[in-house]
Amino acid sequence: MQDLWPWLAVAGAGALHGMNPASGWVFAAALACHDKRRAIPALIPIAIGHMASLGLVAAAVVYGLPMNRVVLAIAIGLLLVLGGIHCIGRKTLPMMAAPASQAGLALWSLVVSTAHGTGLMLVPAFVPLCMTGSPAGQITASGSLLLASAAAGVHMAAMLITTGVLAIQGRKGVHVAATLWRKYRHYWPAP
Repeated sequence: MQDLWPWLAVAGAGALHGMNPASGWVFAAALACHDKRRAIPALIPIAIGHMASLGLVAAAVVYGLPMNRVVLAIAIGLLLVLGGIHCIGRKTLPMMAAPASQAGLALWSLVVSTAHGTGLMLVPAFVPLCMTGSPAGQITASGSLLLASAAAGVHMAAMLITTGVLAIQGRKGVHVAATLWRKYRHYWPAP
């Protein structure tokens, strides 16, 4: 059972990330409101952005690069300002346009998952899995790299399942609210 705890921690962190509205399920639900078939394909760019964030953190850890939170915050802030400038320059208001493009979803997922420390959150769970002396390290001859990839896959699967379920349920909630609004709007006291 002790060998299972790091795997459960990785899956639990993935499910937790999937529940976070900033992780993208809100955007997937918004896309599904236009066409219900768009919810699940919206998970692909979310996964790409999330995996890119994990890859950045993994590369930083492997190469021993320091994690300077101030530089990271400034870089992410600049990305958000550039996104705002892009929205201001449009002829249509952002709320009147489609919720997000595939590239926009991937960039959003990358920025948000990097900003809140997706990869850093997994480092304590990766360490017991990747130690070569542990029973988990004996599963393969190649050792840590394959195990770290498997752990990232478990994390990603848990996140995507949770995100997909919430996106579909969020879409249903929006439709219920719209139906109730149409049915009972004449009872609303505001003009």
